[in-house]
Amino acid sequence: MEEPGQLKRAFIDAAAGAIAGGISRSVTSPLDVIKIRFQVQLEPTTSWALLRRDVHGQSKYTGMLQATKDIFREEGLPGFWRGNVPALLMVMPYTAIQFTVLHKLKTFAAGSSKSEDHIHLSPYLSFVSGALAGCAATVGSYPFDLLRTLLASQGEPKVYPKMRSAFLDIVRTRGFQGLYAGLSPTLVEIIPYAGLQFGTYDMFKRWTMAWNQYRSSNANLTGTDSISSFQLFLCGFAAGTCAKAVCHPLDVVKKRFQIEGLQRDLKYGARVEHRAYTNMYDALRQILLVEGWAGLYKGIVPSIIKAAPAGAVTFVAYEFTSDWLESMVT
Repeated sequence: MEEPGQLKRAFIDAAAGAIAGGISRSVTSPLDVIKIRFQVQLEPTTSWALLRRDVHGQSKYTGMLQATKDIFREEGLPGFWRGNVPALLMVMPYTAIQFTVLHKLKTFAAGSSKSEDHIHLSPYLSFVSGALAGCAATVGSYPFDLLRTLLASQGEPKVYPKMRSAFLDIVRTRGFQGLYAGLSPTLVEIIPYAGLQFGTYDMFKRWTMAWNQYRSSNANLTGTDSISSFQLFLCGFAAGTCAKAVCHPLDVVKKRFQIEGLQRDLKYGARVEHRAYTNMYDALRQILLVEGWAGLYKGIVPSIIKAAPAGAVTFVAYEFTSDWLESMVT
């Protein structure tokens, strides 16, 4: 009798995770495109940096507003959803695997499959569960992440007209291992990122529940610690911001590995040549040497602006979809 219940729970987690990821990704795609354009640009991404005497050459993008105007003028509205198909093919299985594995790990740690019991796990266990779930999801969906980055960063004229042409070119020039270029910094990034995101989300939920209980007791109401959808949104918003602010430099390194050898138009700046970096440490060293600390935080503004609502939308959509599916299959 236990096996059907476990399969039902896994289905709910996977379906709710996939739907939540798809909604979140589609809503925040324009910010993701801008973020990627900044991250893969070797030239400075701020106007004041261009005034320094040791900086040569023109920068294609020098600010969020300017980048938004340029992309819209050159590529139209569809340019903000460039690479969205492989992004959805990446995000939906990613969040499906992530939430399924996360629920399994929390069930094991808490000794109960009930979600209300998982909220009382220690911050350490929440962090570890989130980190392991993030690793499993990353390995399972990584090739689509790489294809998404290539299509979103190529600009106009297109190097790859379709996802299929990008896939075939990578396999031809780099082999199947090329589909996992940048996996090492991604895993190094995802451990603290997913750990922080889920760990802080659970922490903020506990604080919110305690605050709600405190308010109801002071108002002499029947004690309730239930969380509103807006409070869930704020918890996810804060969790996404914390995680992205800490882990952004590793995301920059990952993007550089992913676009190595991409022959995009020179109007977008210098290209990242094939095998420009030998490993993650070499990439960090070269970026620091050539671009300074600012190079590791290129795209941080659109990244945080995107990560905060993306995290919020993902968690709220997951909670609601999970509850809806649970009522449908019971």
